[in-house]
Amino acid sequence: MANPSNRSDPQSGQVREHTDAAKAHLQQAGNDARQGVDAAKSHLQQAGSEAKQAAVAAASGLAHSAEEKTDQALASMGQRMSTVAGSLRQAAPRQGVASNAASVVAEQLDSGGRYLQEHGVSAITDDIAGAIRRNPLPALAIAFGIGLCIGLTTRR
Repeated sequence: MANPSNRSDPQSGQVREHTDAAKAHLQQAGNDARQGVDAAKSHLQQAGSEAKQAAVAAASGLAHSAEEKTDQALASMGQRMSTVAGSLRQAAPRQGVASNAASVVAEQLDSGGRYLQEHGVSAITDDIAGAIRRNPLPALAIAFGIGLCIGLTTRR
């Protein structure tokens, strides 16, 4: 008796060819799909990177604009402080303890006003950070006091 699996009939050859062709098509489709996924992944990464760069640029622009406006406000405040110092000098008595006190206060106001006019936000924050590094305990005490005052004020 002949073994049916050993037979080589033309139909089994065609089935094998069709099976091999289908297998090749499926492999090619899988490769194409993999390439498509890789390309989509690459495009998404590039788009994400571009979006990140755009967001960083926008945030940087906003921060720079805010710093410029703050610098302008500080310079304006410094100008007002200098104006108040001049007014205080003119209105102060010419002699006595009140004259000396008014002179000292006017000098401090004028000095603070010039400082605000000449220095920007970054210079002021650098100066404050340096003062905190040199005097950490008093800085903590001041921060605690400010926090306490804010806490008491907002609680009412």
